[in-house]
Amino acid sequence: MAKHSSVAMALFRKRWLTVVALLVMVSVTTAIAFIVRASLESSCDCRLYTTNQKRYNSSPESAKPIGVAVTQNPLSFMKSRLVLLVSHELSLSGGPLLLMELAFLLRGVGAEVCWITNQRPSETNNIVYSLEHKMLHRGVQVVSAKGQEAIDTALKADLVVLNTAVAGKWLDAVLKEHVPQVLPKVLWWIHEMRGHYFSLDYVKHLPYVAGAMIDSHVTAEYWKNRTQERLRIKMPKTHVVHLGNSNELMEIAEDSVAKRILREHVRESLGVRNEDIMFSLINSVTRGKGQDLFLRSFYESLQIIQERKLQLPSIHAVVVGSDMTSHSKFETELRNFVISKKIQNYVHFVNKTLTVAPYLAAVDVLVQNSQARGECFGRITIEAMAFQLPVLGTAAGGTQEIVTNGTTGLLHPVGKEGIMPLAKNIVRLATHVERRLTMGKKGYEKVKETFLERHMEERIAGVLKDVLQKAMEHQRT
Repeated sequence: MAKHSSVAMALFRKRWLTVVALLVMVSVTTAIAFIVRASLESSCDCRLYTTNQKRYNSSPESAKPIGVAVTQNPLSFMKSRLVLLVSHELSLSGGPLLLMELAFLLRGVGAEVCWITNQRPSETNNIVYSLEHKMLHRGVQVVSAKGQEAIDTALKADLVVLNTAVAGKWLDAVLKEHVPQVLPKVLWWIHEMRGHYFSLDYVKHLPYVAGAMIDSHVTAEYWKNRTQERLRIKMPKTHVVHLGNSNELMEIAEDSVAKRILREHVRESLGVRNEDIMFSLINSVTRGKGQDLFLRSFYESLQIIQERKLQLPSIHAVVVGSDMTSHSKFETELRNFVISKKIQNYVHFVNKTLTVAPYLAAVDVLVQNSQARGECFGRITIEAMAFQLPVLGTAAGGTQEIVTNGTTGLLHPVGKEGIMPLAKNIVRLATHVERRLTMGKKGYEKVKETFLERHMEERIAGVLKDVLQKAMEHQRT
């Protein structure tokens, strides 16, 4: 992105103060995230979600307003339970953040929560320090992955959650002869869709745990088939749990004033007019997320508009998730493509960011272009739908369980075969404002019906009850 003039920067700072002031009123938690970053061009990789602990009456001692019904938290049965969460890493990628969110949900109802990071870097970096500090602040105990404390915690815990297939290596490496005692109370939360995770080095204990939890039906079916065919092992009882949007994100998505200010601010910073149409792909920049194919589709859409002589406002592509500090060959390829096609004025690269709300407020359409087997779930999709954005997604993975083709968005094939269909879908939504708006509203309605935080809590609660019941039955026998 081009450098701003001093006048533009002054306006930027003035508008930024307005945004922060507004967000303090809308959501203190989200505002803090904005202040910590102090810039839309953050160096962080992903988003961190927190939970609203005041929404439920999680303890009998809580004050109850006279005449106001208090909703019972579906996870309240976890009060005073000891839960050990084991993550393969602590980073700003989707898996660890989801596990952290579960930790905060459990702390919100009074559970005792311990956290282990199996692959912790030898030197604590800023991200690890920040996330561990956040957990400690919320009452989550951080335990070393190795040593007697880890073993004792696993043996005493009522529930152990292994997060991602890779976390399975922790069992033998640390628990050793104690593995059989712990397996009956293990819930294995799997997010992976890639073939190289189907290795006995990772998942040889999978058939013996109390249950598995997977984010989409298509991923659950894939794991069932692959473990049987490739590894000759059987999956345990598997629960499919669709994710939900955090309360904080929904507060912003439903605040028209907040959205308007964020939209104006982001568009001003990118040099995009309010009437222009923005298509955005929000994901870490990697080949599997399909940014290269998206930009090729975007270029083809510009050619279609020119050939048909369509009278439209300018259309723009925004790639959120950039990281040129890593000197990625793939990202260099993306930028070279943009230069070679002379579309620099219409394509914008934005750094990885802690919070996506400003960009969801600013754009008109989300593109979910994950390749191969697609996303296991793809939480950015339901976040976009909360902001009443239609979704142009690949017909693969969990996206098919979220997007209703023709109603809340449009689907296209993966791979090179999807380039022209996506290009035509971009033109279709750019030229039909009413259809774009109607799809966005339908998507929002679907979020309210299915993809809220309380929905996710209810689904997870059912899984935890089942796992605890199995653990108790095993203990009695």
